[in-house]
Amino acid sequence: MKRKYLLPALLVLQIVYLKLIAFYPEVVEQYYSNGLYVGISYFMRIALGWIPFSVGDLLYGIAISFLLFQLWKTRNSWKQNWKTNLLQITSYLSVIYFVFHLFWGLNYYRVPLFEKMHIERDYSDADLENFTQRLIAKTNEIHFEITHNKNQKVINPESIEAIFISSSNGYENLQKEYPFIYSHPSKKQSLFSLPLTYMGFAGYLNPFTNEAQVNYKLPRFSLPNVVCHEMAHQIGYASESECNFIGFLAGIKNKDLYFQYSAYSNALKYCLLNIAMKDEAKFIYLKSKINPGIVKNYKENDAFWKQYDTIIDKGFHAFYDQFLKMNQQKDGMESYSKFVNLLVNYYNKKPL
Repeated sequence: MKRKYLLPALLVLQIVYLKLIAFYPEVVEQYYSNGLYVGISYFMRIALGWIPFSVGDLLYGIAISFLLFQLWKTRNSWKQNWKTNLLQITSYLSVIYFVFHLFWGLNYYRVPLFEKMHIERDYSDADLENFTQRLIAKTNEIHFEITHNKNQKVINPESIEAIFISSSNGYENLQKEYPFIYSHPSKKQSLFSLPLTYMGFAGYLNPFTNEAQVNYKLPRFSLPNVVCHEMAHQIGYASESECNFIGFLAGIKNKDLYFQYSAYSNALKYCLLNIAMKDEAKFIYLKSKINPGIVKNYKENDAFWKQYDTIIDKGFHAFYDQFLKMNQQKDGMESYSKFVNLLVNYYNKKPL
């Protein structure tokens, strides 16, 4: 085989391999997620965590610049050399695809958290309403403990750096009960926070550098929950619903009340949205039980995203929806809300 066909051929083999490995989640769990990945992630976070800026974002910027330069340089040669250019692009994609799955992406194929924690997948409307009632009471309690005023919204006075430092506390407490072990912090303010906002994303994990990227433009009250979510990605969980769940557990285990409020209020929002889709009257009734200050925080968050609402975020959400579906998350963007299934069934017989 000629060398120029080697990497494109390997891309095809990688795709076939991933189709097959999807049938063996236990193998991925044992040898990759709890084996090779642990070493890779520790190394990346130790090597890059101390650097104050996002190395991953910088690399993305260089890669995008290189791509644009190459497209400009070859703009007049596509008709004559389309085959060569296409093979070159496919070769690049093959290498990126391999590194992505080696460094992090194989976590999409691990054993689901439902199975590992023996949590039921489905719940009844009564289960959801009961849990939401309990969640409202708990969120109201934490909100009032912070503000001492039911009508006042929560304003988190902590700096982003302080939030990053405090975020490890919840995981330290959580790992006393479950093996969600986080060490060697690598949490960064994304250099692309403005583009991320227009794209509709609160943060992301850079799979090539294992840095947790956080959109620093977000309303401050929601930031602790976002940080805990991205940390869950760092410890090897790819499913968005699972990261929402683990991030929630880490948030409420944190001694910092602002972390607890961020986690509880986010979970409550998801539960209310699920109820609203099924029974609007019940949603209105439950909403009336929430402290007005919490509702003000929700409105603050909605107003923030609305000012950046363009066709750009719809396009990127459509792209990410397909990306998730291609990577073992058949519900796509809706997989974020599957976090409610984990919550309701996990707390069915447990106190909040």
